[in-house]
Amino acid sequence: MEEKTVYSAVQPSGDLTIGNYIGSIRNWLPLQESYTCYFAVADLHSITVRQDPALLRERTLSLAALYLACGVDPEKTTLYVQSHVPEHAQLCWALNTIAYVGEMERMTQFKDKSQKHADNINMGLMDYPVLMASDILLYQTDLVPVGQDQTQHLEICRDLAIRFNNRYGETFRVPKAHIIKERAKICSLLEPTKKMSKSDENPNASIFLTDPRDVILKKFKRAVTDSDNTIRYAEEKPGVSNLLAIYSVFRGCTIAEAEKSFEGCGYGTLKTAVGETVADALEPIQREQQRLLGEREYLLSLLKKGAENARERAEKTLISVYEKIGLLRG
Repeated sequence: MEEKTVYSAVQPSGDLTIGNYIGSIRNWLPLQESYTCYFAVADLHSITVRQDPALLRERTLSLAALYLACGVDPEKTTLYVQSHVPEHAQLCWALNTIAYVGEMERMTQFKDKSQKHADNINMGLMDYPVLMASDILLYQTDLVPVGQDQTQHLEICRDLAIRFNNRYGETFRVPKAHIIKERAKICSLLEPTKKMSKSDENPNASIFLTDPRDVILKKFKRAVTDSDNTIRYAEEKPGVSNLLAIYSVFRGCTIAEAEKSFEGCGYGTLKTAVGETVADALEPIQREQQRLLGEREYLLSLLKKGAENARERAEKTLISVYEKIGLLRG
């Protein structure tokens, strides 16, 4: 029986937070043991918002190194940069002919980014879900790892696959969501009712995977708590609950065990312990990422090989699509 295929990607549009690590990359690791996995650096998606070209190239390579440092195994997965596989953009154009303007305009991300970047509401921003559908459908993907709040784009992808299959005959597998049951939602350190974001205007609100140890400790010391001074997990204590959640994830214990660890302690003790736990966990990842970035040629060759492997499967899908829609092959 053929192994099921998994596809996932992250944009190199900013430094990743511990929330991105817990919610995305760390969840890939067990999948690579049981599935055929394609993991991409989604650089084409990132240019829907204005980027500094030199910084984008640097972040693209840095993110690929981070994947490896976190445990993505290039011997078990196909790791590549999205723009290195031109079939992504080619399939996107074909799918654009069956995607409707109205359904693109209704996408939550398009609305949000249009508000944040009112001076740059470009067609790429609207077309983002179609390119994402192309990413997924190119590899005849069975499962897409997503959180409970990230299913809208996958639904559009499924709709486009079904629409194409109905119009031209069976061509695409219709992917399903591989729902990631988050052990904990990682929230902003300064606004703990909001999800931690790599695009937060205040860098002290987020812990980035590249933050040095002293920066991590300082950020946790500034974290919002409350005036209660009792360490317990409760809805009315979002700041303390967030710290307990982060501690439990990086310590590998339950929330109840985390609470018990801090019985009779003050918030200062909690903040220091959480900071040290996170810093200890990130240190080997940071060290390995820097080692890999020091071997630039090896990293580039690995990504080239990954793109070649990805193109083998992507090309088969694109040829099938072109034949179905009537394009003449030379």
